[in-house]
Amino acid sequence: MIRDSRLNGRLRAALFAIGTLFCAALVAWWIRPPDTSAVPCVVVTGPVALPELPESSGLAVSRRHPGLIWSHNDSGNAAVLFGIDAAGAVRERVRLPLELRDWEDISAARCASGDCLYIADIGDNQRVRRQVQIYGVPEPAAGDTETGPPEVFTATYADGPHNAEAMFVVDSQMFIVTRDRVGGVYRATVNASRKRDLVFERIGELSLEAVTDAEVSTDANVVVVRTSREAVLYRTADLVAGRPTPFERIPIDGLREAQGEGVALDGNVLYLSSEGRRAGSLLSLRCDLRGNHANRTS
Repeated sequence: MIRDSRLNGRLRAALFAIGTLFCAALVAWWIRPPDTSAVPCVVVTGPVALPELPESSGLAVSRRHPGLIWSHNDSGNAAVLFGIDAAGAVRERVRLPLELRDWEDISAARCASGDCLYIADIGDNQRVRRQVQIYGVPEPAAGDTETGPPEVFTATYADGPHNAEAMFVVDSQMFIVTRDRVGGVYRATVNASRKRDLVFERIGELSLEAVTDAEVSTDANVVVVRTSREAVLYRTADLVAGRPTPFERIPIDGLREAQGEGVALDGNVLYLSSEGRRAGSLLSLRCDLRGNHANRTS
């Protein structure tokens, strides 16, 4: 009996030690700082808190104001555009004269009037919306408190409703990437008469699950598409032509974003935004993309 008691005591002590080590390892993993690299990128700023953007859903680098990034909150929030810098400071707050249903993305592109922002009210979790809306506005000037009157495009999909959170614009062509298991790519062209009823046709798929954002780089040569796990880069010419073969895949799951959502690319700087309970967050990464230059011929 005494020997059994000693054995049981030793066993309990060993199990306690193992449990203590496991808990310590778990705590260390939980509180560890996020990775500062996502090869071929390295974090240069952030994560910085975005208190006014707890549901930062889309990102677009300004074409009009160097160093400014446009973002917005998801559905259920006021229709306001926030212009932020890489440090997360809010430089502009611009109201949209719209009632939005499920605003998921913002894109920047050249337009007939110069530089425009496109607002994608394309969320449809239950896939029941017969039509979704895209709004185009001239990019606000510094100090504007409200955008100009929006140009409204009513959009449908040729093969029925889809849920989507990602849109990008190339010249007169608009592209939507669906949020599902495959990342279907749909395209519609705005004709010279600016017809406002658009039908998006499927031109391919990216084999990406749960795409949350897509955007064209400021030089228009690259399209970046993101999920919670990776940012994937395509040559714009290839993607527009229906050849969805990426030239770079950047793993970002090690950055430990709370809920990764937005993405934008300005030269070799990649911006990522995330939702959070009390505040969103913004990361900027510098990437070495020289080995896979966007203009390289296939």
